[in-house]
Amino acid sequence: MPSLSHNAGVRLSSTVIVAKDAVADPEIFMVRRHEQSSFGAAHAFPGGVVDAEDSEVHDYCSGLTGADANARIGVEDGGLDFYSAAVRELFEETGVLLADITSLEENLVSVRDSLNDGSANWAEFVTRNKLQLHCGQLHYFSHWITPPSQAKRYSTRFFLTVLPDGQDAVHCGGELTGSCWATATEMLAAGRRGDVKLHFPTIKTLESIARHQSLDSLVDWSRSCVERGITSMIPLLIERDGQQEVVLPGDKDYPGAKS
Repeated sequence: MPSLSHNAGVRLSSTVIVAKDAVADPEIFMVRRHEQSSFGAAHAFPGGVVDAEDSEVHDYCSGLTGADANARIGVEDGGLDFYSAAVRELFEETGVLLADITSLEENLVSVRDSLNDGSANWAEFVTRNKLQLHCGQLHYFSHWITPPSQAKRYSTRFFLTVLPDGQDAVHCGGELTGSCWATATEMLAAGRRGDVKLHFPTIKTLESIARHQSLDSLVDWSRSCVERGITSMIPLLIERDGQQEVVLPGDKDYPGAKS
């Protein structure tokens, strides 16, 4: 298994697809990034980079052990960092907290604002409240790595979770300028029309989600991905018939693939 530093210069990150039941297909929460961010006004899923403080809350990660997380993520150590980062980033960006919040006496809106402006520390907040992070409710289903040709590169683990009862998602200000609940089919159609900007990994993820017409089906699929095996997806550009085309591992003509 590779270590967390298996690719120098690549930032480790976690992304969370939050889903909920709807009249038709399940809906997912999408956020719009600020136009000056690395993602340039694109619609994406909540998430961000793994921070040092994420490794300080392993004792508060419930639902799976460190060994479980390492095996699922495919690393020698630090697998729980991705889960803690996923919980933290989801809370910072949407206000959704995967934890038992019934006995919390702190104002979560204020805590979230303080985390976002840097005046509060995630590990201190979790430790102070002995908060049990529901990491077992995060289902790891995909891994995307930015192509080597890009200046900023990320190694991103994708998780799916169900919106907790009694909570709702509201995007933060600052780096997020908008948000919406929509089906994957609706977001893909909006992207084709040019109403929203979607990056390639987002499109492929939405295509996978769109195959499921119920929340139960979507969750069952996400739970099964680790067992079936997760391929690290590194999109690469090739020239085919005089035009540039994006290819993925397993596609015809992917560089280094056996013919």
